[in-house]
Amino acid sequence: MTGSDDEHGNSAGGSTHSELSGSGGDIVQARDVHGDVHFHGSREPNDPTPRQLPSDVRGFVNRLAELARLDKLLAGNPEEPLVCGISVITGTAGVGKTSLALHWAHRVRDRFPDGQLYIDLRGYDPGDPVGPGQALDGFLRALGTVPARIPAEHADKAALFRSLLAERRMLVVLDNAATTAQVLPLLPGTAGCLVVVTSRSDLPGLAVRAGAKRLTLNVLSENESVTLLRTVTSDDRVADDAQELAELARLCGRLPLALRIAADRAVARPHVPLADLIADLRDESGLWDALGSGPESETDVRTVFAWSYRALPVEAANLFRVLSLHPGPEFGTAATAALADLPVRRARHLLDVLAGAHLIEQHAPDRYRFHDLLRAYALDQSAAAETPEARAAARRRVLLWYLLSMDAMQAVVRPMESHVPLQPDESPERIWTAAAPAAFATAEQATRWYALERVNVVTAVRAAATAGLDSLAWRLHITLRSIYMGENPFDDWLITGHAALAAARRVPDRAGEAEVLESLGMAYTQSGRLDEGAAHHRAALSIRRAIGDRFGEAMSLNGLGLLAFRQHDLATALSLLEQCRDLLHGLGDSMWETVVTVNIAEAYFRLDRLGEAQALIRSALVTYRRRGEQSGIGNALWLLSMTSRELGDLDEAVRAAREAVEIARNHGNHMWEGCWTLELGAVQRALGQQGDALTSYQRAVVLHREIGDRGREAQAWDGTGEVYRDLGRPGEAAAFHRAAVAAQRELGDRWLWACALAHLGDDLHRSDDADGARPCWIQARSLLAEFDDPKANRLRQRVSASLGPNR
Repeated sequence: MTGSDDEHGNSAGGSTHSELSGSGGDIVQARDVHGDVHFHGSREPNDPTPRQLPSDVRGFVNRLAELARLDKLLAGNPEEPLVCGISVITGTAGVGKTSLALHWAHRVRDRFPDGQLYIDLRGYDPGDPVGPGQALDGFLRALGTVPARIPAEHADKAALFRSLLAERRMLVVLDNAATTAQVLPLLPGTAGCLVVVTSRSDLPGLAVRAGAKRLTLNVLSENESVTLLRTVTSDDRVADDAQELAELARLCGRLPLALRIAADRAVARPHVPLADLIADLRDESGLWDALGSGPESETDVRTVFAWSYRALPVEAANLFRVLSLHPGPEFGTAATAALADLPVRRARHLLDVLAGAHLIEQHAPDRYRFHDLLRAYALDQSAAAETPEARAAARRRVLLWYLLSMDAMQAVVRPMESHVPLQPDESPERIWTAAAPAAFATAEQATRWYALERVNVVTAVRAAATAGLDSLAWRLHITLRSIYMGENPFDDWLITGHAALAAARRVPDRAGEAEVLESLGMAYTQSGRLDEGAAHHRAALSIRRAIGDRFGEAMSLNGLGLLAFRQHDLATALSLLEQCRDLLHGLGDSMWETVVTVNIAEAYFRLDRLGEAQALIRSALVTYRRRGEQSGIGNALWLLSMTSRELGDLDEAVRAAREAVEIARNHGNHMWEGCWTLELGAVQRALGQQGDALTSYQRAVVLHREIGDRGREAQAWDGTGEVYRDLGRPGEAAAFHRAAVAAQRELGDRWLWACALAHLGDDLHRSDDADGARPCWIQARSLLAEFDDPKANRLRQRVSASLGPNR
C-alpha cells in the first residue's frame, strides 16, 4: 500500500471534536523541548471568504416595495444579529425572482463580511435538479474545506456546513429551488446568516419548519414596465412614445424577462419606429393566441421569445437551437464550438450575438447559460427545425468532446491509469471539422478545468445514458475516476458511477461493467463504506475472471488487498497482493509489478517479517531509481526507514527518511511530505532527538491539515504525545493522545484507535490517574481482540500486563 497514495491514505469526514480545549483539527505549535504547546484554532487552513454572487442586473429598476420588505429582514443596527434568517421569493416563471434576489443581495452584501454563497438548484431546468449533497459539497469547498475532509453522508455534510457558518455572518442565495427537501439541508443554524430562496412554488414547508418569510412577486405595473423599457433603451432610443411603450409592455405581459428581451430588440434596431416593432410583436402574439397553449403569462413570454428568435441571423438562430442540446446548465466557447462544429472564434462571436439579444446570459468570463424558460423554448425549436439525426449528431459531438477532454485530463492527472477504449470514428478528425477537445500541459491546468466543468461532466454521463449512448456513458465515468480518486466528490462519483453501471450492463459490455464496478468499489472504500466497497470489487473480480481479463483481475485483487489493509486484515491483504503480483509477473507488466511488490513489502513489515520486507524494498528501490520514478523512490525509502528502524539500524532509517522528505519537498508535494515526515519524526524520537521529532510531527500536522488527511493528522498527534511522555511530561502527552483517540474513534480506524487508547492509558498511569488509565486499557484490549497479527498480539499482551492478572 503506497504510503502517500491519496486513494488509500485519506479518510473522509468533517472536523473532529476532541477532548482538548479546541478541536482535533487545531494546529499545534511546539517551540523547543522545554516550551509549551499551543493550539491555534482555525476554521479551515485557507479560511477563504467566498464571493459567489453573480453580477448584478443591468438597469434594475422598480420593485421598491419588495426591496423594502427584504430590507426589513435585517436588524436596524448593523452590529446586531439578523431578526429573521430565511426569505422565500416566489412567483411565476420570468417574473424576475432571481434579478430581485441578486440585486438586493448586492445592496446588502457589506452586511455579511464573511462572504456570500450562491447556487442555482436548477429545480425547473429540463435536466436533473441539484441534490442537497452536491450543493453542500460545493459550498464546503468554497468555504475552504479540503476534499478529503468533506464527509460522504449528506447529514454529516450538513452538520459540517452549519458548524463552519456558526460564527460567521454570511448571505446564502438558493436560486430556483423546486422543493423544501432541496433547501432544508442547506440552511445555516445561526441567526448571523441570512438565506434568500427563489422558487416558483410557495415552499410552505420552509415556513413551517424554518420560519421562512414569503415574498410573492407579481408582474410589474404598467408604469414600472415603461420605466424598465426606458432605462434599458435610453442611450439608443430617446423619442419613443410613452403610450407605445405601454403597449409594448402589455404585449410582454409586463414580465421582466420578456421586457428585457423586447428592449434589447429595440436597442438593436434604433432607427426602426417602435410602432413597427409593436406591430411585429402583435402579429406574433396573435399566432400564440390562436394556438391557445399554456397560461397567459407563459404565452406572453414565449411570444417575445419567438419574436426575438425570428429576428436572429440564420447562423445565430442555428446555434440557439443546438445549444439546448448541451448536457449541462452552462457552457463555454470551446464546448459550444464542439457542439455546433464551429471554429472557436466564430462560436464566440455567435455567443455574443445571443447574449446581446438576451436569449442567453454571460454570467462569468467565457461562461454562458440559459434561463430555464429559454432553454425549454430552444429545445422546442430544435425539435421542430432539426432532424432527429442532426440532433443526435450534435449531442454526440459534445459528449465526445467531454470524453476526449477528460481523457486528456487523465493523461496528466493519473498517467499510470489505463485509457478508455475509443472507437475508430471517435478521433477528433473524424468528429469535427473545426473544433477540438481540450488539452492540458499540466495537472494543475486539468484540475482547474475540472473545477469549471464539474457540474457539466456529471450531467454528461446522465445525458449519454438517457440518449441511449450507453458505451459513451460508462466511458465518460471511467475518465472521471482519475480525478475523483484525489478530489473525493462522493455524490458525483456515485451518481455517475451507478448511471454508468446501468449503461454498461445495457450495452452489454462486461469489461466496461467491471471497470465501473471497480470505480464504485474505490468510491465506497474511500468514503468509509468498506462492505459496499468490497462487494463491488468482488463483483469486478468475478467478471474479469469470467472474461479472461488478466490485468483487470490483477487490479481487482490489488483493490481488495488495499481494502483489507484498511480493515487491518493483514493476512488477507498479503494473500491478495501476492496473487496480484503473480498475475502481473506472468503478464510481463514490470511497472505495476513493482508497485504491488512494495505493497507486499508493507504487508511483510506489518506482519513482523522484517527481513523479507527489507529485501523486497531494496529490490524495488533499485528498479525505481533506474527508472527515475521519484514517487516510487520516496515511497520505498519510507518503507525502508520503518523497516530499518524496527530492525535497530537507525542510521539507515534516518538516511532513508531524510531522502524521502527531500524528494517530497523538491516536488512541492505536501501529501508525500506529510506521510514521510511522520516517519522522520518516529526515527528522530528513536534516536533521542526529541526536539527534532517535535518539529517533524508539527510539520506533519500542518501538512495533513492542509490536504485533509485526518487519519495521518491524528497519527501525528499520537506521535507528539509519545515524545512528551518520553520527556517525562505525561499530562501534556495525554492531551495529544486524547486528540488522537477522538479522531480515530470518529474515523472508525479501530487499529489506530486501539493504539492511541493504549498510549493514553500509559500517560494517565504515569500521571498517577489509575482510575482514568484502566478504562482506556480495557477498551484498547477489547479493540485489539479483533486482530491476530504479531504487532497486535504484542500490544494486547502489554495492555493486559498493565491491567494486571485480575483484569
